[in-house]
Amino acid sequence: MIKFFRSKIYLAELLIVAVLVIGVLGYRYIADFSWLEAFYMTVITVSTVGFSEVRPLDPEAKIFTVFLIIASVFIFAYAISVITEYILSRNALQLLKKKKVKKLINNLSDHVIVCGYGRNGMQAAERLKSYKKPFVVIERNREVIEKYEDEVLFVEGDTNDDEMLVQAGIAKAKYLIVAMPDDATNLFVVLSARQLNPNLFIVSRASLVTSQKKLELAGADKVIMPDKIGGDHMASLVVMPNLITFINKLSTEGQHTTNLEEVAIEDFLLNSENNSLRDLDLRRKTGCTIIGYIAPNGEYIINPEADLQLQPKSKVIVLGRPEQIQKLNEMFQIEQTSFNENI
Repeated sequence: MIKFFRSKIYLAELLIVAVLVIGVLGYRYIADFSWLEAFYMTVITVSTVGFSEVRPLDPEAKIFTVFLIIASVFIFAYAISVITEYILSRNALQLLKKKKVKKLINNLSDHVIVCGYGRNGMQAAERLKSYKKPFVVIERNREVIEKYEDEVLFVEGDTNDDEMLVQAGIAKAKYLIVAMPDDATNLFVVLSARQLNPNLFIVSRASLVTSQKKLELAGADKVIMPDKIGGDHMASLVVMPNLITFINKLSTEGQHTTNLEEVAIEDFLLNSENNSLRDLDLRRKTGCTIIGYIAPNGEYIINPEADLQLQPKSKVIVLGRPEQIQKLNEMFQIEQTSFNENI
């Protein structure tokens, strides 16, 4: 719709330029005015300001002036109507977009809320999109919203405002990623979010080491320091480059899925014959290898023994190539998630 009105605006601009050019040429060759006089006469004629002519007009020039006035009145009226309609339609379109976004957010549950669409927030959103995880972004920069609104669900406003969290569906959300560059702002958002939804899993960014403990006390489940992670990563590339490159390969998305997957034990439909990791026999069935086990109390076991007894509400971390992970998901009808969501 916006493109349609823009084309009409371009047409109106073309008509205005055309009437000015025709007016200048007409006065130049019909009334034998100089170029400056012809331009002056054209401007005062199409604008209907009522100034006197440069000199008396002959009959041909008067007839030309009449037609020029009539044409300019219709063309300028058309231009004004197009511009007015464009402004009104743009406002109406923005209102319709906001209503559509609000409806989509109201239909979400167990989704992720991302506060801030800067470098970290954008990276988090890209990863969530690759995992097909529903999310909403709270952002106050209008230019950023207009640039990405066709790809991302935005709530326009300040993250410090509790109302923005409510509009983003925090009552039904499962995760919150606080990616603002200011630690004080992140602390305030974490405090507010924890009050609004006590069951929310909150991941917050921190710039200063001193802020990490405060954010955890405020209610953040995980606190990430991007600068520290970046420095550690660069140093590791020097000390053990091949190992780090291999680990990076594990988190690289394939065409349809990833190389690591976190799966709840319940997804394997446990019965009396599936009481241990050996009983699952995932290696033979799917080609995937179990490299980790998360007990119900949150304890992590790396490279667990095959005879490890499985417990309800526990999880396993499996490793495999993209096609093997896809086979695992299809065989057990598992909704794809990411191991990185909970680390």
